[in-house]
Amino acid sequence: MAKMYNRQAAVQYANLWWNRRNPAFPNFTVDCTNYISQCLFAGGAPMRGAPNRGKGWWGQHSNWSFSWSVAHSLRWYLEGSTTGLKGRRVQSAEELELGDIIFYDFQGDGRVDHSVIVTSIQNDIPYVNAHTSDSINRPYFYEDSTAYTPSMTYFFIHIDDSFA
Repeated sequence: MAKMYNRQAAVQYANLWWNRRNPAFPNFTVDCTNYISQCLFAGGAPMRGAPNRGKGWWGQHSNWSFSWSVAHSLRWYLEGSTTGLKGRRVQSAEELELGDIIFYDFQGDGRVDHSVIVTSIQNDIPYVNAHTSDSINRPYFYEDSTAYTPSMTYFFIHIDDSFA
């Protein structure tokens, strides 16, 4: 039987570690995607590809894949993966569930700059947690962010429930 994504466990981890760093994982100055990867892992997502940094999705204390730590790389990994941890882009925030991921392209230039995890949904609006500028239960719009621009693009990624 295929292992299932435990959305609640991912959200619990996100809420536990939203404003601090887990010493079991690497720590980055720009920590958003490392934190998101930890949340996905806490939800049961299987790592694969180590020790090749350019392959798979994995993180160890002193080594990690690009997809573990770089928002742009994780976005492409999720959409391209055919086994284990997978995701698919959906068109609207209303299609997201707890534990899903939102990526931000602040400049609208096609390069993803930031990632967050959906930790609650209130009145059909996803609220998110993030690292780098640590935040909890923040509306996903990010219009209050210093990185916000009118050109900002969202990538809404629904994480597959099964890791088959």
